[in-house]
Amino acid sequence: MATSPGAIEPQRRNTGETGRNQPKRSVPPLFARLSSGLSDQHRAVAALGPGVVYLAIRVFGLLVLSWLSAANDESLADNLGAWDGEWYLEIAEHGYGGVDPSMVDGFGNRYPETPLAFFPGYPLLVRLVALIPGVNMIGAAIAVSLACGVVAAYGLARLGRRVGGSHGVGLLLVALFAAAPMSVVLSMAYSEALFCALSIWALVGVIERNWLLAGLCCAAAGLVRPTAAALIGVVGLAALVAIARRRELWGPLLAIVLAPAGMLLYVGWVGLQTGKPGGYFALQQRGWSSAFDGGVATSKFVVETLTSDKSVLETFTAWIVLAALVLLVLCVRHRMPWPLVVFAAAVLVLDLGSDGLMYSKVRLMLPAFPLLIPVAIGLARRRPTTAVCTTILLVCFGSWFGAYSLTAWSYAM
Repeated sequence: MATSPGAIEPQRRNTGETGRNQPKRSVPPLFARLSSGLSDQHRAVAALGPGVVYLAIRVFGLLVLSWLSAANDESLADNLGAWDGEWYLEIAEHGYGGVDPSMVDGFGNRYPETPLAFFPGYPLLVRLVALIPGVNMIGAAIAVSLACGVVAAYGLARLGRRVGGSHGVGLLLVALFAAAPMSVVLSMAYSEALFCALSIWALVGVIERNWLLAGLCCAAAGLVRPTAAALIGVVGLAALVAIARRRELWGPLLAIVLAPAGMLLYVGWVGLQTGKPGGYFALQQRGWSSAFDGGVATSKFVVETLTSDKSVLETFTAWIVLAALVLLVLCVRHRMPWPLVVFAAAVLVLDLGSDGLMYSKVRLMLPAFPLLIPVAIGLARRRPTTAVCTTILLVCFGSWFGAYSLTAWSYAM
């Protein structure tokens, strides 16, 4: 798809009528029947497809996690609420001021402002779900993550159809996202599923020029993770382009106002609590050594890992980082809509351009979902057997990688 301003306009619907000189569009072989002549029953099945595909893969991932948890004498429930999940569950149950004093930052220290490193959107939603009678906090957290994942799946299916031109591309994109390395966090007490769902639908709004949807989802994402800075930049830039080139005004202006509201609100509040305008970024640096270094630390990690005797997890992490960069190049070569490419690039810059824990790099790349679109398009053009077998292999690898990281490795999250 071209990267001209028309790239983010809604595509014209195919009415099935072709002129004498108009060539018929070829339909990719995989799931070709989904593109034409469907009965009402088949349409209903197609409508359920994204949710079913996503949940089936996540259930398989949970089975693999259960197997490896048992093999390492660990509890599945404990693993689903481990690491950052413990912070989110404490904040959801007790608020920022009531977090267990024994919980510490990445250096083993604890300060009054340490819990403020975790954005409030996800724990607030968990707390609301936990108000349902009979639902405990960990159950609410997992339910929120799974529900948000399903919402993300339908957004991905919609983007896949628009960019790839078929339902098959959309379903494959859902499968690849649900099976991505470290997708295990999509089933945990983590904020990734919520953030990805909001980011995906914000970009759907940008692509379809639904500026209210884009602005509201971006504002909400700003209350979930600091990676929302990438989304805010893309939504704001797309709105400015719309004003400059399409002569739109009020819709894009609304998106520009709404997009940064959530993140500015929380970062500003943390600044008031710490007495410093940049208090949030200071506590991230002090507690988790998370600061932008232009990719120096990540480059050093990749080079050292691939030239010395390292663990299997470190080796795979280095290759996944390199694969992400290759996929970004493919996104550009496929001439995908520029908002998707810029968002994926911005997520990679924020992730790979920062120091801190190298083993978290793969998890932090999850929101860069546009990187999977060229893979989905390529698989949709292959024979059904090739596409299905390749997808199954990727599902198995992604499920193992996340489960292994969580159970057999001490510092992967």
